[in-house]
Amino acid sequence: MAVRLGELLLKAKRITVEQLQEALNHQRQYGGKLGFNLVTLGFVKDEEITSLLSKQYGVPSIALGAFEIDPAVVKLVPAETAQKYQIVPLSRAGATLTIAMTDPTNVFAMDDIRFMTGYNVEPVVASEIAVIEAIQKYYGKAAGHAPGAAASAASALEVASQALEDMPALPDADVEVLEDLEEISAEMLAKQGEQAPIIKLVNVLLMSAIQKGASDIHVEPYEKELRVRYRVDGILYNVMSPPMKFRDAMTSRIKIMAKLDIAEKRLPQDGRIKIRFQDNGSTKDIDFRVSCLPTLFGEKIVMRLLDKDKLMLDMTKLGFESESLVKFEAAIQKPWGMVLVTGPTGSGKTNTLYSSISRINTSETNIMTAEDPVEFNLMGVNQVQVREGIGLTFAAALRSFLRQDPNIILVGEIRDFETAEIAVKAALTGHLVLSTLHTNDAPSTVNRLMNMGIEPFLVASSLNLVCAQRLVRRICKNCVKAQPTPAKALAQAGFSPEEAKTVVPNRGKGCEKCNNTGFKGRVGLYEVMEVTEEIRELVLVGASALELRRKAVEEGMITLRHSGLRKVKEGVTTIDEVVRETVT
Repeated sequence: MAVRLGELLLKAKRITVEQLQEALNHQRQYGGKLGFNLVTLGFVKDEEITSLLSKQYGVPSIALGAFEIDPAVVKLVPAETAQKYQIVPLSRAGATLTIAMTDPTNVFAMDDIRFMTGYNVEPVVASEIAVIEAIQKYYGKAAGHAPGAAASAASALEVASQALEDMPALPDADVEVLEDLEEISAEMLAKQGEQAPIIKLVNVLLMSAIQKGASDIHVEPYEKELRVRYRVDGILYNVMSPPMKFRDAMTSRIKIMAKLDIAEKRLPQDGRIKIRFQDNGSTKDIDFRVSCLPTLFGEKIVMRLLDKDKLMLDMTKLGFESESLVKFEAAIQKPWGMVLVTGPTGSGKTNTLYSSISRINTSETNIMTAEDPVEFNLMGVNQVQVREGIGLTFAAALRSFLRQDPNIILVGEIRDFETAEIAVKAALTGHLVLSTLHTNDAPSTVNRLMNMGIEPFLVASSLNLVCAQRLVRRICKNCVKAQPTPAKALAQAGFSPEEAKTVVPNRGKGCEKCNNTGFKGRVGLYEVMEVTEEIRELVLVGASALELRRKAVEEGMITLRHSGLRKVKEGVTTIDEVVRETVT
């Protein structure tokens, strides 16, 4: 922002190159923003900078000093946030909150405030001094600096610099470098984690995530900031920045709840938290899968929310097209063979597999699963938690399963040749095997198995069907509206010229129910490739993924992109969501 402002002022001939250089030198010496230093040196007026930014970015400017703000509006934005981003909330009209900013290009600030307040954010430009004075006026001394704070800081810096110059030089021997940065006391960490404010903060963190419908909580320590983010409908949002002094105490509290070793800060750890709370008069249990990872500035913690009520076991509601669902159900009803579900992490593969098992779970079948970790407990299914540390790998579990008289085997993930080999052999000896792989689409799964070392004839003989999937956000039903889109743009996305002329996509306007995002919930996109006789022949001769795709499409396979376009046509999601998750 600093260099950009200097360029703008030079271009507008408001300052000279010499004045800009002097202001930059002043900034390096005393700190603060470039605009503040230019005004302090008398090279430009505060109003001139505001006016220039207003014209440059097409954002209205305001004289904050002449504006009286409603205290109810001020309360919408916490003092820490106002100080952090140098903003002041001005007014609220309906679902729109107008804020005064010194930097109208700061989209991170607007996103934070949008998520925090639930309102759409409209920025206006105000001078830095006016914003500092307004923060001081409406939030008090605790929140901001006084108007002369920058000048005071500068004078303090001068005093400190002079003191350093006057200090006699110290010999090298007087400086000792310690080997360890800190001494870890498990008792102290435990005590910190059990303090009432920390317990309350972590509880609020967990309950807020449940209320907002988050799937993950990220607690991330950085050098000068502790950041908490929620993943809602696949997108990460900043929700708070607790003080850095809470970092160790928060980490310890979460690790105590997850029954992890609070003194171990050098190695990754995994645990689980189970909480029970009252929800509309009924008792509800929710699991949090906890992962701790040592980073440069502390341990990053990610908690995955596992809510049984959100586990969709009805396959007709997952998002399958009717033709694809018929093929998928036919494959899982076969007595033997292999059905693979592929896609990246967080694409809903586990949900699809659990739905499949739920569909074929009867009293006549013996279903065995090996998972890492077991996310949900299913009645009538024998679930095994993989523990690689003690030798209970997917391959070891699979070998044991074959001695347990199974009908159906679910392998959480095929990661290596050993697991793939046993799974293929199980599929060829009268068992139905369900598993997942990480591939981009359905046809490339065949090549992935061959790259692992499985012979083409084994792949061709064992594989019944491959289902690739992605998750896209659903348009909020409460604020949905039509969004006419040029036919050219629709054709570029993949619609036929005829469809492009008639399709009118929808979008969400943004409301309280969807936190003004326009989206609520997610739906799956599915690419189901049935392994027919023609495709088996191509596999046997080592055909490429491109050739397999071409043949599968000829036989009626709906690709991920076309699955998405169908949902756009039905008004379920937007073009942007489909383009973000799929390729043509």
